[in-house]
Amino acid sequence: MNPEEQQFLNELDKKLWTAANKLLPMLDAAVYKHVVLGLIFVKYVSDAFKERHAELEAAFRDPHHDYYLGEDADELVPDELEARDYYTEKNVFWVPALARWDFIQAHAKVAVGTKLEVRNGKTSTYEFRGIGGLLDDALEAVEKENPKLKGVLEKDYARKQIDSALPGLIDLIAEIPFHHGRLRAKDILGHVYEYFLGEFAIAEGKKGGQYYTPKSIVTVIVEMLQPYQGRVYDPCCGSGGFFVQSEKFVEEHNGRIGQISVYGQESNPTTWRLASMNMALRGMDFDFGKEPANTFSRDQHADLRADYIMANPPFNMKEWNAGVKDGDPRWKYGIPPAGNANFAWMQHMIYHLAPQGSMALLLANGSMSSNTNNEGEIRKAIVDADLVECMVALPGQLFTNTQIPACIWFLTRSKAARGKDRAEWRDRTGETLFINARNLGYMKDRVLRDFSLDDIKKIARTFDAWKRGEGYVDELGFCKAAKLEDIRKHDYVLAPGRHVGAAAQEVDGEPFEEKMARLSVQLNEQFSESARLESMIRQNLERLGYAG
Repeated sequence: MNPEEQQFLNELDKKLWTAANKLLPMLDAAVYKHVVLGLIFVKYVSDAFKERHAELEAAFRDPHHDYYLGEDADELVPDELEARDYYTEKNVFWVPALARWDFIQAHAKVAVGTKLEVRNGKTSTYEFRGIGGLLDDALEAVEKENPKLKGVLEKDYARKQIDSALPGLIDLIAEIPFHHGRLRAKDILGHVYEYFLGEFAIAEGKKGGQYYTPKSIVTVIVEMLQPYQGRVYDPCCGSGGFFVQSEKFVEEHNGRIGQISVYGQESNPTTWRLASMNMALRGMDFDFGKEPANTFSRDQHADLRADYIMANPPFNMKEWNAGVKDGDPRWKYGIPPAGNANFAWMQHMIYHLAPQGSMALLLANGSMSSNTNNEGEIRKAIVDADLVECMVALPGQLFTNTQIPACIWFLTRSKAARGKDRAEWRDRTGETLFINARNLGYMKDRVLRDFSLDDIKKIARTFDAWKRGEGYVDELGFCKAAKLEDIRKHDYVLAPGRHVGAAAQEVDGEPFEEKMARLSVQLNEQFSESARLESMIRQNLERLGYAG
């Protein structure tokens, strides 16, 4: 989008977030999240329906359109506009009259017990039992009319007993415009939804990290994997951030959203709903399984072989293997320890890769070097199978929920030369790229670090240049293309710092080699002085009768 549109969205985000927080100060973020995001979803489906409604009305009255209703248009149009198929044929959710935003907003403040007239093809009467009850009934009606949303919408506004605050929230969300410049409801409301997810994740702290991966990390991974087309899978999809960014990548590179198909799994029921709503907001076709489920014990996509897999699983998860057999075919490279799921996630993803598939996995730094409980042997087997394509070390303070240092593993089934849509990749067999990004990024506030657009481009372009074999050179302290034998010499430790070396110059401008030589001399002098002082102290103690 252009700078003006981006500025509009940024200002809208901040305005909405600030105003929304004033309306429900009594709820914690974990509860408030569902209140606000549910309303944003209702606004989206209503706006999309309203847009299609206007298109249809114009078509019914246009003599040059296939849908023209003839001279009797005035009489026929009202009923035709309530025909469900006209909406579903364009992948627009059918919204019953009870759930349309204009109806909800208009009746948010009426007295309990008021009889409301609802026209949905035919006129019916609805007894108002409070705005919370109306929202629950509206969401129930939307879910009933759209099987794709079955079990997705959280219908408990009445139970939260927040009717006094809901009209203000509804009026606030009503301010989100139908369109702005080239931006339409899908773009604007999708952006607001994603922004609110991130703000709620920050507010929830550690718990928020269970469903939200920082956007900058997601962008790095998507820009490196370049998912132009094919099956995209996330076995612990959270709120669906990787899928959203994949969609944006395709659009920015002039592709079509239909070129990718989305598969995900999530065990937390409320997070599973957040992800489903996130996809529905963008009109993306998705398959998150029949229900929330544990990836290891109830794989919802057992036969899937994906072209791209991206995941940010819980770091160092314990007791993950309940109901999972040691003989599971996923454990090709070794049985993962019960006390740490890192290599269980990795092998699950490898198992689901298509023959030419690629994957990216966020893990704690310990995964690159740990030798405990069979982890070293599993890593060795994966390296020897030549699956590891790139390792990226990340700076600290990128996550809202943990200060554990993290890295990104990029693995691929095949490093052989091949055409890749618009790029030719050279043969990288027996070679792995190491990128040390620990010195990149900036502090966006006192707690969190973020990547700039230039940081993201530097990492992604380095990876792409290495794959192409065009314009790539090793950069001391930042990147190094290493052979398998080099990794073996380092005892299969994959920490980029081990391979890329130290930068030629320190911050003070002194060349690294000269500084090391100077500091070594200084250290030896200090050791000598320390020995001399120790000897003098011993001699003095002996004279005082404290020998030994």
